[in-house]
Amino acid sequence: MAIKLYNPTSAGRRDASVIDYKAELTKFKPEKSLTVGKRRANGRNHHGVITAQGRGGGNKRLYRLIDFKRQRDNVPAKVLAIEYDPNRSCNIALIEYADGKKSYILAPNKLQIGATVISGESVAPEAGNSMPLANIPAGLEIHNIEMNPGQGGKLVRSAGGVGRLGAKEGEWSVIILPSGEMRRIKSSCRATIGQLGNLDWSNFSIGKAGRSRHMGIRPLSRAKAKNPIDHPLGGGEGRANGGRHPVSRTGVLAKGGKTRNSRKHSEKLILRRRKFGKHQQRPQTVNV
Repeated sequence: MAIKLYNPTSAGRRDASVIDYKAELTKFKPEKSLTVGKRRANGRNHHGVITAQGRGGGNKRLYRLIDFKRQRDNVPAKVLAIEYDPNRSCNIALIEYADGKKSYILAPNKLQIGATVISGESVAPEAGNSMPLANIPAGLEIHNIEMNPGQGGKLVRSAGGVGRLGAKEGEWSVIILPSGEMRRIKSSCRATIGQLGNLDWSNFSIGKAGRSRHMGIRPLSRAKAKNPIDHPLGGGEGRANGGRHPVSRTGVLAKGGKTRNSRKHSEKLILRRRKFGKHQQRPQTVNV
C-alpha cells in the first residue's frame, strides 16, 4: 500500500500521513451477517480494575467474525473483496464458498479480487490456501499458524507478518517466527500460505494527538512525574530518576527482564529465543 502525505495546511496536518486504502480496498462497508457489536473494556479486567493504562474513548467499532480455523476442506471459495478491519492491523478478505456461504479471512499480500482460495490436506501451496504443516513444502512463507490442532490460528496475524517453515521431524515441524524465535509445532496444525498484506501499516505518521484519541488511546504521564503511591519510579525532590531500573507500575522490569516461567510446559518447544533490540533477527535472513 502507498503512504498518502498531506499538505501542511495546519500544524496537525504538517507531519501527518495516512495509508491510501482506496488504492487497494474494494469494499468499505462490512458484510452485515459477519459483524457483531463490540463492547469495550477500556483497559479494565473482569473486576473493573484498570490493568492497561491509557485506554478509552475513540470511534465505535463493529467486530468482524474472522475464520481462523479454515476447516471447510476441499470447498473452493472466491475472493469477493478486500476490506479494512479496525480491530487489527492487516486487511481482511471477504470470500464466498461454492455453496454460497460467506466468510472473512486474513488477506495475504497481493491477493486479487476473483482469486480462488481453498483449504484441505492436498491443496496447492498457493497464497491464501490453508493446509496442515505436514503438507507444506519446507521454506515457504506462512501466517495464521495454529499452536494446537483445530484451535485456530494464533501466531503471525498482524500486518506484514510472515513466518517460515523449517525442518520436519516425525510429528513435529519447526517454524521461524517474525521475532526470530524458532519453535516446534505439531505437523497436524494448520497454517495459511503467504505473507500478510498492508505492509506499510507501521510507516505512517499519526501527526497529532487527536488521531490517537480517535483510536482509543488516551494521554500517558511519565512514571517519574507521578507520586510514589502511583508508580515505583515516582516521587523525589526535584527531577529524580527513581534510583532503580525501569519497571512497570506493578514492578515488572520494563526493558528486557525475563517474565516467562522457565517451568512452563511449552518451554521445551522453543528451540531458539527471540532477540531483542534493533538487531532483532528476521525469518528472511535464516537459511532453512
